Amino acid sequence: MILVTGATGNLGKATINSLLNKGVPPNDITVLVRDKNKASELKLKGLQISVGDYQDIGSLMNAFKGIDKLLLISSSSDIIYRLRQHKNVIDAAKQSGVNHLIYTGFAMKDLKLSSMHKDVDYHAYTTDYLKQTGVPYTVMNNTMYADMVPIIGGKDILKNGISIPAEDGKVPFLPITEMAEALAAVLTTPGHEFKEYVIAAEKAYSFAEIAVMLSEITGASVTYNPVKLTSYVSQLVQLGVSQDDAEYISRYAVAMAKGEFEINKSDIQLLIGRSPIRLKDFLTSIYGTSK
Repeated sequence: MILVTGATGNLGKATINSLLNKGVPPNDITVLVRDKNKASELKLKGLQISVGDYQDIGSLMNAFKGIDKLLLISSSSDIIYRLRQHKNVIDAAKQSGVNHLIYTGFAMKDLKLSSMHKDVDYHAYTTDYLKQTGVPYTVMNNTMYADMVPIIGGKDILKNGISIPAEDGKVPFLPITEMAEALAAVLTTPGHEFKEYVIAAEKAYSFAEIAVMLSEITGASVTYNPVKLTSYVSQLVQLGVSQDDAEYISRYAVAMAKGEFEINKSDIQLLIGRSPIRLKDFLTSIYGTSK
């Protein structure tokens, strides 16, 4: 039995779809949710539903009974709570006899020394804790979603250009569906225990290069404008992003500018058996009808 946490989120849903596409019977997949009412779509697919809360280790232990492989998709709670929640999941998995725990970490050069370490170092500490427990693990260090490019690039980027203070920094953006396929591969094939993988594209691109791609895809002249940080935050707020979230996203831009995402490593082909979709092809699937 496979259990997927974060099943109502984008990565969770995509991973479940990948598992089903691989032929895993729906009744062999359990999803962990805090509210059963929000899992009606998953129940209709024939999945097993377990109620549990990262804050309540008793509920987790009950949900993990009989689970062979557990996918811990990192928490989306306030950052100050995430490490404790992850430890609760890991402790409950160990006490419940889970045979293999897969954790979705984050791919940067050095999480603990990053310019945005306060936002991301819980991934490193979760991984450290997981390795100390003795539970067979796999850490999947995911890069930034390619799906985020239209969101963080600015308002109406085909018309106004890309506006983000990332300078010439490059990121190996990868679509959520590719990450999900890699997770499904680890959940359904042997030999991944006690390993750590980098789930990223094989090539990193700057936003200047992405602007060129979009120009070629759409026929428009898409420019890249590495605006000042304060302007970028204001721009996000005007798009409806909260002030706190805008400042949070802006810290990613600063890390990009410092080259912190240029990890120059990818294990995606090893896991899914092919090269991942090219960023230009992914962007074509979004913007290709804009000509």
